[in-house]
Amino acid sequence: MNLNQLTARQLQKKLDAKEIKPQEIISSLKQRLAESEEKVRAYVSGADFSSIPDEGLPVAIKDNICTKGLNTQCCSKILKDFKPPYDATVIKKIKEAGLSVQSAKTNMDEFAFGSSTENSFFGATHNPWDIERVPGGSSGGSAAAVAADEAIWALGSDTGGSIRQPASFCGVVGLKPTYGRVSRYGLIAFASSLDQIGPITKDVADSAWLAKIISGHDIQDATAVDIPVPDYTKALVKDVKGIKIGVPEEYFVEGLDEEVKEHILQAIELLKKLGATVKKVKLPHTQYALPVYYIIATAEASSNLARFDGVEYGFRTDSKGQSLIDMYEETRGEGFGSEAKRRIILGTYVLSHGYYEAYYLRAQKVRTLIKNDFDAVFKEFDCILTPTSPTPAFKIGEKAANPLNMYLSDIYTIPANLAGIPAISLPCGLTKKRLPVGLQILTKAFDEETLFRIAYTYEQNTSWHLEKPKL
Repeated sequence: MNLNQLTARQLQKKLDAKEIKPQEIISSLKQRLAESEEKVRAYVSGADFSSIPDEGLPVAIKDNICTKGLNTQCCSKILKDFKPPYDATVIKKIKEAGLSVQSAKTNMDEFAFGSSTENSFFGATHNPWDIERVPGGSSGGSAAAVAADEAIWALGSDTGGSIRQPASFCGVVGLKPTYGRVSRYGLIAFASSLDQIGPITKDVADSAWLAKIISGHDIQDATAVDIPVPDYTKALVKDVKGIKIGVPEEYFVEGLDEEVKEHILQAIELLKKLGATVKKVKLPHTQYALPVYYIIATAEASSNLARFDGVEYGFRTDSKGQSLIDMYEETRGEGFGSEAKRRIILGTYVLSHGYYEAYYLRAQKVRTLIKNDFDAVFKEFDCILTPTSPTPAFKIGEKAANPLNMYLSDIYTIPANLAGIPAISLPCGLTKKRLPVGLQILTKAFDEETLFRIAYTYEQNTSWHLEKPKL
């Protein structure tokens, strides 16, 4: 087996035993990139792989996480060639742990606006399982890179499922930590009350390891919670005896692909055989999650993206407008893609005078009801188990002309962001066309240990995480 196919923990053991040298890992990655990157396009166009650091296990980084002196562009023309003067907190933590950061950033939907990584200024990423299909989004580049063995592991960001949905589509493990568990300092914001950085890995053990490294309080982020971070690797126990699992009725309705449903039900049966108790539960406000999310997320996006005006950094129009306002308008008109413009307009509308109370304020109230639904279930149950996505990966271009249809791809992942709770997606099957299916597990806030325990138990009793795409 080539070194690039191994997990981070497997490689670290070989490094510790001096069986291999870091340079051998880098050589293996570069060889793989030469073989497959032209097909997958997991990385930002024009990325330079010659300067991958040769010390420490390299981590692939999504293009919206600031890296000092390295391009961080959010895959948008308006930030083309922008090099931050500082590292995000998660980047500092990675380096302090003895890991290294890949110089080439992973592709994404522009400003994380999308569910397919088609909305990138640098072009679409392709799913390694079927290059005619999307890898999911917005962290599709990170998920595709890990699935294609073009990266050992990666970081993504999750606002409404942008780590978990691509992890499901690409057959890898994706974790959205509890809101406040990981510092957002240095993450270029989409929706500040929803965004969270998390790992995308080949297995649950690597996810636990990387999550431990990047988690913790940060005085530079007012939303980072100051509570101890457990050693998640100690939660990797193959035992779910006595675990109470809730299965929400609202997630098994019309629109759920039959093959996806079949694999999820098989996963439930396996966990029951391993000693878990499974019962149906109700999350009655689930039907409102999608509209609530797209009101809150677009409102916050509209506010956050107001800073990109061509004055201090990033792209500025060459047009010779008559005024400063002309320059603003033309810069933003040329710099933002169609999906970014759509969300800015929607967000500006719901925050405008006369509509704030009708839309944004009401959405925040319903968000509280959604959170209360989860709180009620977690009083009796240890976790909730659902599909990650209602379908396997869809064809490139299939939903591009219908934004509402595209938004439905996140219907099962959005509620976790609204409630601020942790959730993980891991492989639980392949369809007849050999497309991955993802199993989503959710727990109460700051209970990532239970999340890892259940996910690890399932993973170690199946072989889905060992399946590889045939590029």
